[in-house]
Amino acid sequence: MRFELLHPADQLVMIMERIYGYGMTTTSGGNLSIRDDNGDVWITPAGVDKGSLTGQDIVRVTPDGTVLGKHKPSSELPFHQSIYKNRPDVKAVLHAHPPALVSFSIVRKIPDTRLIPNATLVCGPIGMAEYGLPGSEDLGAKIATVLQQGINTVLLENHGVVVVGEDLFRAFMAFETLDFCARLEIEANRIGTPVSLTPKDIELSKNKQHVMMNEFIPHSFSSEERLARKEMCELIHRAYDQQLFTSTQGTFSTRLNAQSFLITPYMIDRKYLETSEIVRIDNGLREAGKVPSRSVMLHKYIYDMHPHINAVLIAHPPNIMAFAVTKEQFDSRTIPESYIMLRNIRKLPFGSSFMQPASVAESFTKENPIVMMENDCIIVTGSTLLNAFDRLEVAEYSAKAIIASKSIGEIAIIDQEKITEIEEAFKL
Repeated sequence: MRFELLHPADQLVMIMERIYGYGMTTTSGGNLSIRDDNGDVWITPAGVDKGSLTGQDIVRVTPDGTVLGKHKPSSELPFHQSIYKNRPDVKAVLHAHPPALVSFSIVRKIPDTRLIPNATLVCGPIGMAEYGLPGSEDLGAKIATVLQQGINTVLLENHGVVVVGEDLFRAFMAFETLDFCARLEIEANRIGTPVSLTPKDIELSKNKQHVMMNEFIPHSFSSEERLARKEMCELIHRAYDQQLFTSTQGTFSTRLNAQSFLITPYMIDRKYLETSEIVRIDNGLREAGKVPSRSVMLHKYIYDMHPHINAVLIAHPPNIMAFAVTKEQFDSRTIPESYIMLRNIRKLPFGSSFMQPASVAESFTKENPIVMMENDCIIVTGSTLLNAFDRLEVAEYSAKAIIASKSIGEIAIIDQEKITEIEEAFKL
């Protein structure tokens, strides 16, 4: 989908639906705007339910201040106008109150974007604006003061967050990534001490290159491949809606045969990913005109080494990732389902998934279907795409239960005698 070709009103509705739908703002909270090439500002209205917004509700404000539309513009219009006045490069402004980022604004701290790779690149430097009365010119001036430093993401003291960008989707990407970092840091602090990536680690990840692969032009698509593409997109959309990964990070792949597999493309919005955007890999060649995930060689090594594996998922759900960014160990011996589905989860050093993919691929066995990469992701394998997705869900839900358990009492793991009983009953 070409987001940039949508009308400004449609872009605003689409992004607000995502923000509201994922619990990142309330019915009356938050506002978005776009400045078009004519200098008109399109902005969400005041006093209209964010859960039922339509294109007809969007308000247009011309450069001379004329308001066009059936509603009043957001009460925060003054700071949007102040931003556009002081930052000619900015074409979109996003303001919302997601609980995790509000938590940081209340304690007046900035989330650590160095817990996972790429977050610092997506979010850039983050500033903090002094408290100002909502809807006031004073608040706009205080936000503008921070933005004039070249910063695009600003936490507002005791308020929320403002993110600006060259278009609305880029602003949303930074917003979504920062919110993920905030949630991850909160969960990590509940079980231990978060460990940040070093500047060397971040530079290492930043320089991670695309795999050079020759192209092939597919001349046919089997019924099996068509079905696999459809299933992939359906599960990717579900994974995104469950916040198991973000718009452009997270990779699914599924085996077609001994020489071929399908994999998600690089940097294409997972929310609206289409079957035609999935990339086929045949005998080490990539489908012409498409760029596969940069983890493509890791997937290939896994399929080459393990005939029993037919699907590989890479994701970073915040609860299981809390164990990846701390020294705490994840133990699946909590409930029978967790042990049956997850077995033993190994934790490997940061960077090894892209520096030593063959070595990481060797780590998977029937007893070890999941690998956790420090400060990066979890890699889940399965006999089918649905089986791997089920494991991903169980890992995240189990981690969430363990983190919650730590606040109410001592965790009692299933003892070895009962584990042996489970292994025999389920032929593990």
